[in-house]
Amino acid sequence: MMNDVLAAAQAWRRADIDPETADMLDELIVQAQANNDEIRTKATAELESAFAGPLEFGTAGLRGPIGPGPARMNRVVVTQAAAGFAAWLKKQGHEGGKVIVGYDARHKSAEFADDTAQIMAGEGFEVLWTTEPTPTPVIAFGIQHFGCVAGVVVTASHNPPQDNGYKVYLGDGSQIVPPTDQEIAAEIAAVASGRWANAPRASARTDVQDELVRAYVARAASLYPPEAPRDLVWVHTAMHGVGAKTMRTVAEAIGLPAGREVPEQAEPNADFPTVSFPNPEEKGAIDLAVALAEAEGADVVIANDPDADRCAVAAVVDGGWRMLTGDELGTLLGADAIARDVPGVFANSVVSSTLLARMAQAAGREHTTTLTGFKWIGRVPDLAFGYEEAIGYCCDSRAVPDKDGITAAVTVLRIVAELKAQGRTLADRLDEIAREFGLTATSQLSVRVADLQLIADAMARLRGNPPSELLGEPVEVVDLALGSGSLPPTDAVELIGETLHVVARPSGTEPKLKCYLEVRLTPEESADVARAREVAGGRLAALRSEMAQALGV
Repeated sequence: MMNDVLAAAQAWRRADIDPETADMLDELIVQAQANNDEIRTKATAELESAFAGPLEFGTAGLRGPIGPGPARMNRVVVTQAAAGFAAWLKKQGHEGGKVIVGYDARHKSAEFADDTAQIMAGEGFEVLWTTEPTPTPVIAFGIQHFGCVAGVVVTASHNPPQDNGYKVYLGDGSQIVPPTDQEIAAEIAAVASGRWANAPRASARTDVQDELVRAYVARAASLYPPEAPRDLVWVHTAMHGVGAKTMRTVAEAIGLPAGREVPEQAEPNADFPTVSFPNPEEKGAIDLAVALAEAEGADVVIANDPDADRCAVAAVVDGGWRMLTGDELGTLLGADAIARDVPGVFANSVVSSTLLARMAQAAGREHTTTLTGFKWIGRVPDLAFGYEEAIGYCCDSRAVPDKDGITAAVTVLRIVAELKAQGRTLADRLDEIAREFGLTATSQLSVRVADLQLIADAMARLRGNPPSELLGEPVEVVDLALGSGSLPPTDAVELIGETLHVVARPSGTEPKLKCYLEVRLTPEESADVARAREVAGGRLAALRSEMAQALGV
């Protein structure tokens, strides 16, 4: 078997167009034949992993570690993906159309984007090019603004520093969903098995950076009404990503005071040196921002993930600073949209809180639940507001039918300023909602694995022997792999009780098993909100333990 892997590696090496990954592969090949057992074993394992099969193209496009081989992110894989996507676009009748190509500040992002631009231009498409690292939602905005048939963003969002990714959008500005992903994957496979190295390339492209940013900033600033108050102190962190520059420009266009930026995290740095994991949700990731907020007497902390499509918020709750959960922020933004009578449908994913649905129902507004991911939420017809608990929010679906951490931040800043003008805070508003609808608390059981089979085993265990009750109350078990009345099939199991809700599923972007937990109290039980949070916290802890046992993790 090792001889086969070495042969595949040597063939790949001859075709590799990137000197850096070619050198990495040379070293691995030498180490895999070394006399030292430890060196040989480690190199062999890496080669077997890198050549185990192609990096799977799905609804999130491509995402994985940078390195040589078909199961890694590299210029060969990206070239094949671009050529395959171009072939699919031609088959849809889009030959000669505009394709916008952008990228974040991760390692190799600019090179991967350049390869994509060359391939698209070589295939006859009109390439619109962003000349510097740019937030993902800004590029997504450009698809409809410029009348593109598609868009490509090279980004791995909030993944670890060693990763990169390849995200594709269609001409309506939305992400791809099945069966489009399989159709594109088939075209990529056909390219990979053929003479991909001879795919035509061209350098023609149009620089749209300045116009794109101007148009996006104007749109984002328009979401903040002229009459809304602007007195607030806010802290911002871009998490070593690309969001700071755009956030500065948008705030200036609105007339807001400049955000106090976390200096260590404001500028792009592909190594993410101050965080162990560049995701605002991860423990410790916003510690620097909270420390600055305390020093500055800030009203709120805004944190974007590295490509700025997500938004996290920290505020003072129960006397201390903490990050709001994704569901708490979704509740605040959803309640605001309902109060402002934003037209359209409200939506959230099945793994998110059920509170938005109940608030919409009470207001006589339409609500729908979707599968996980903005590829589904962004496609809800006439979307008024949509969110997922993983700090993704769509506050301007007409311009960007995807999660957008910058327009979400604009909306949060307006809400904070309006509350401050009334002598209130975000915590006061959350308490008000809890007393009206009953406290709804959510949490997660999340297990990162090295072996994906462990996730498959846990899901099989849950399906084979699901609990009949949780927290002492009967639960209905719904295997979402079979689909439901309103949702297409997906690899997840839903458990529904009178005062609880649970969804277990594999992560779509990381090697994690995720179990989303919700407990609900009545309005009467929530009159004392601080006490209600304590009760809910205890119930969530018990629910987490029971689900860990059911999953065998």
